[in-house]
Amino acid sequence: MPDLAVPPTPPVPLTALLAREDLALRQIAGPTDPDVMIHWAHTSEMADPYPYLLGGELLLTAGVHIPDAAGSGTYFDDYVSRIVAAGGAALGFGVAPVHDTVPRALVAACEAYELPLIEVPPQTTFSGVARAVWQLMAQARHAELRRVTEAQQSLAAAASRPNPVPSVLRQLAQRVGGWAVLYGPEGVEIAEAGRAPGDAVRGALRELAEVVRPTAPMFSPPPPLPVPSRGLRPRTPAPQTPEGLNLAEFSARPAFEDEALRAENGGLGAEPPGSGREGAAGAKNIRERRATSATDTVAGTHLAAYALAAGHGFVLGVAAPRRDPGDHTIASVAAVLLSLLTGEHQSGSGAARSSALVRLLLGAEPHTVASLLGDDRWRVVHARPDAHAPDLIAASALGAALGSPLVDLAEDVVRVLVPAGRETEPQPGWTLGVSAAVGPHEWAVADTQAARALARARATRTALVRHGARPGLAGLVPHEEAEAHARTLLAPLSPPLTETLRTWLSLHGSWDRTAVALDVHRNTVRQRIARCAGLLDADLDDPDVRMELWFALRQL
Repeated sequence: MPDLAVPPTPPVPLTALLAREDLALRQIAGPTDPDVMIHWAHTSEMADPYPYLLGGELLLTAGVHIPDAAGSGTYFDDYVSRIVAAGGAALGFGVAPVHDTVPRALVAACEAYELPLIEVPPQTTFSGVARAVWQLMAQARHAELRRVTEAQQSLAAAASRPNPVPSVLRQLAQRVGGWAVLYGPEGVEIAEAGRAPGDAVRGALRELAEVVRPTAPMFSPPPPLPVPSRGLRPRTPAPQTPEGLNLAEFSARPAFEDEALRAENGGLGAEPPGSGREGAAGAKNIRERRATSATDTVAGTHLAAYALAAGHGFVLGVAAPRRDPGDHTIASVAAVLLSLLTGEHQSGSGAARSSALVRLLLGAEPHTVASLLGDDRWRVVHARPDAHAPDLIAASALGAALGSPLVDLAEDVVRVLVPAGRETEPQPGWTLGVSAAVGPHEWAVADTQAARALARARATRTALVRHGARPGLAGLVPHEEAEAHARTLLAPLSPPLTETLRTWLSLHGSWDRTAVALDVHRNTVRQRIARCAGLLDADLDDPDVRMELWFALRQL
């Protein structure tokens, strides 16, 4: 049997429909509970409407199905009981053209089964009632969207304040009219805001938080399981209903949410208010599943818990005297913001990076702050996108793909400092140059290596080029002596000429590839190489000369 669902529109109070003067509706039986909600209007003249109801309907009928002798038997009791069993919210009876008045036996049955009975006058059509329901739903949806939008803006502003976590909780508590609390990985209350509930509710919310506490990284939390409104009752199994089907989950939520939740929760539904099992059995049902969010109702207070997506054990708890449309969306926005804030806090990496940066700015040597970053050896990666200039979003995405938040966006190059233990792989849409693994005191050298590797990668149209650090004959000469020789040999060349010569030699004397690597015209390369040959008084076509120059260039 397919999952049943309700339309993605908020329900409207029955009292709002009765307040429409153009309809002239009048309630003549049943409870006048302001919490009775209408999810839609449905017309049926079937003697047994149960198979055609999903729950939450205002069922409209003109009594065509009522037999002549219905008042002397159990017809109306059976009829009303089936509506209640199907979860119908109210019954609207049209006066005319079949009946002049509402049958007294129907009034008595609605009183007995506590089903609101509405008298529809002759001048009001059923289509007019249905249109009024949808108009009220549209107004409610507009008000809900406006409320959610304003809440999102205020929560985002709170997250940008100097003390963001308490500010977000305070704004959330104000928007839902209740209490918001952030639980840490050990279950302790880190911060709270709003009107704190009693000990019983506070303890129940803490238990609910333990149910959804994440044990591994998660994505954004799914919608919570709402508690059905007053007008929604669990169905009693009908003869044609598969045994064991639980339809107590009906509420005003979108169809895709209903399907996802039912799949996640294994068919477990929330207990309706007033069932007497809200605290015990309701909590038990929730504990039988492991989800990223859950709801419960204890002592008339609506509780919700959201596992933050950072995956470090933080949970957002919300306790409110009521659950209004849009509350879940507002709480979800707060959960996302808190996920970003607590992810950095829990790992300590954000604070450590800030501390390392401050120390460097105040004159500390790189090797003295490297321990704050968690690794001893690093690689520098230079990257350029293939299609367009890099931007902040692309740079951040690249850093995430390479596994490092240490990202620097320059004019045309993104630089990333990556732990040496994390292998750097080619990235679609990027050209990468990777340095050798070095200690903190050689970061500047690694930066130069990565830049040269990127230039070679672009010139050879290779997705990734690594700096070659293989030992060779150069290792037989002391570095100080080799560097002194290189500076003396290359002294006549300016830095642009030196870099042009280095790139040209690394690309085997290719004018075109050197031009691509340096972003200059090929004639410029020719002029610079000719200038180098003249200043050095050397024949650059001689392989021995090229070898000696390459040896010298590698020392700088």
